[in-house]
Amino acid sequence: MRRLSALLTAGFLLFAAPSTRAADWPQIKSRGTLRVLMVQVGEADEFLRAGLPPDPGLDGEVLRGFSQLHKIKLELLPQPSWDTLIPGLQQGKGDLVAGRFTVTESRQKLVAFSSEVFPSRNVVMTRKPNPIVTSLEALRALKVGTIRGTSMAEAVAAAGVPKANLNDSFPPGGLPAGLQAGQVAAVVLGLESAIAAQRSDPEIQLGMFLGPPRSLAYAVRREDGELLKTLNEYIDNVRRTPTWNRLVVKYFGEAALPILKQARSE
Repeated sequence: MRRLSALLTAGFLLFAAPSTRAADWPQIKSRGTLRVLMVQVGEADEFLRAGLPPDPGLDGEVLRGFSQLHKIKLELLPQPSWDTLIPGLQQGKGDLVAGRFTVTESRQKLVAFSSEVFPSRNVVMTRKPNPIVTSLEALRALKVGTIRGTSMAEAVAAAGVPKANLNDSFPPGGLPAGLQAGQVAAVVLGLESAIAAQRSDPEIQLGMFLGPPRSLAYAVRREDGELLKTLNEYIDNVRRTPTWNRLVVKYFGEAALPILKQARSE
């Protein structure tokens, strides 16, 4: 009798305990809120701006359009660092990850990615009077800055930069400032961030591409197939219309389109 009572109590507690696990698309629709995990990269982040101001960034506009189409609320949930995003997603703290999030082989083992939202590629960036980096040998000889837990850090490690030459202590969005302050001689950034940095600082120089072309996309849990399908339908439609080019020019300038094309062709 005591055993039965204990089992019933445990079952009641399990049923009554609030679940932190995010749900697939039907449950998100029922809840009425799409929860997005992100890292805030400055108040003027070109991709996603917490608080969703009138100009919320490229990802902000895409996700806002998606949410409005499906009559649900968009909720941004800033996280402390890049390496907390996937664990937070898996723990049910949000429904997807967005905001300059790069598709990598290691991440694909843990989450499912949407269709490409923005083309990307890692590029080596220096600042005058330092020379433009055009070879791996030249890169390995320099003090290189990166951000722990990012796809850029993976690329720097794969390039064989000695640990003694590596500074990975920079916060999100802090690499251009570190380069300007002379803390490092070179940094490796996603092309989207490098374009934005060069617009702000004409002394910035873009050098060699590092690694293959990449994609920025949204990440969902692997089991959330209906959410992924619905997202992909919307993203694919946006990419087929002039809307996407308009958003790129709005947040990155007219020079961004040919640079992105070059990164895909080389």
